[in-house]
Amino acid sequence: MKGSVFDIVVIGGGMAGVSAAAELAGHARVLLIETESQPGYHATGRSAAILAQTYGSGPVRDLTAASARFFDTPPDGFVDAPLLSPRGLMLIARDDQLDGLRAMHAELSVSGYLSLIDAAEVEDRAPILRKGYAAGGIFNPHAQDIDVHGLLQGYLRLFRARGGEVTTKAEVTGLTRDGNTWTITTGTDTYQAGTIVNAAGAWADQVADRAGVQPIGLAPLRRSALTFSPPDGIDSDALPMMVDAEEQFYLKPETGKLLASPANEDPSAPCDSQPDEMDIAIAIDRVLTAFDLDVRRIEAKWAGLRTFAPDRAPVCGYDPQAEGFFWLAGQGGYGIQTAPALARLTAHLITGAAPDPDFLATGLAIDTLSPARFHRAAAK
Repeated sequence: MKGSVFDIVVIGGGMAGVSAAAELAGHARVLLIETESQPGYHATGRSAAILAQTYGSGPVRDLTAASARFFDTPPDGFVDAPLLSPRGLMLIARDDQLDGLRAMHAELSVSGYLSLIDAAEVEDRAPILRKGYAAGGIFNPHAQDIDVHGLLQGYLRLFRARGGEVTTKAEVTGLTRDGNTWTITTGTDTYQAGTIVNAAGAWADQVADRAGVQPIGLAPLRRSALTFSPPDGIDSDALPMMVDAEEQFYLKPETGKLLASPANEDPSAPCDSQPDEMDIAIAIDRVLTAFDLDVRRIEAKWAGLRTFAPDRAPVCGYDPQAEGFFWLAGQGGYGIQTAPALARLTAHLITGAAPDPDFLATGLAIDTLSPARFHRAAAK
């Protein structure tokens, strides 16, 4: 592919880049560039994804709603098994957290997904909880686990079927614009395209800087997690995902194990993130305080970067000061559950493809996601 010319080059092979590339490939000649040896290596491959309809900011919730139909009924041949499986999500509040829990329920209950439950029902749904720990909770029976690997592989399959091309182990080292054409350099190879999609995750501001485009202030935040075995006699797969009312920890069933995290957000440079031992110790301490468990052996531990824009809403749109430079970044911890909607929005904005009716039904204004919002804020 050396010296090849494409309509669009997508930089970044995480879920955002792969899903957008697949949608774009139905309308244009597309190249996907990934620095690592395989797509989905960083944040995507380390995600404990759940389709939680009330999780995140207003724009995130709208994008999640716009993605729901895709998860329920993906295209024919996209995947061999369902992308979603029942899970449920329960917020757990101590007595001192009840006021905040009730305020949260009042704000989100209009969605129709959530029910306020008492301590007895919390303990009934989470028999591993320490007696007397919870004073109440919120339960979302509609939350579902997402098959992240199946989703990523489905999009890659769709991308290739539509004629898309992938290059891996290819770090972008140069980006220059001449007239209507971008030249993209990766080591000894060069490519040309009219449009670049910057889907580089934690590295998206670095990609912009290399292109001479003003960064938007993305913040990569490290989150650590671990897995361990549940107690004998406990069917962990029957448990919901359990989250502290102030998101100080979460505990989630994960293929016969329990996955725990302190839900930390530690600032980090873009990197191959590794778990911090203090984060792991904090996770264990918080989980053991709330649950009647014994973490005798850590099965696995890891960390991933959740990258946020300054207002914590995703960024999707052309840079107003750089022709042909399109941002698809800042998905934070919501990139899996919003990927279908953002991918179709990307295709609509770049190729003029028909707008996604599920996106339009949410009433979310496209300008809400545009990178132009940061330029407007800076000008004030």
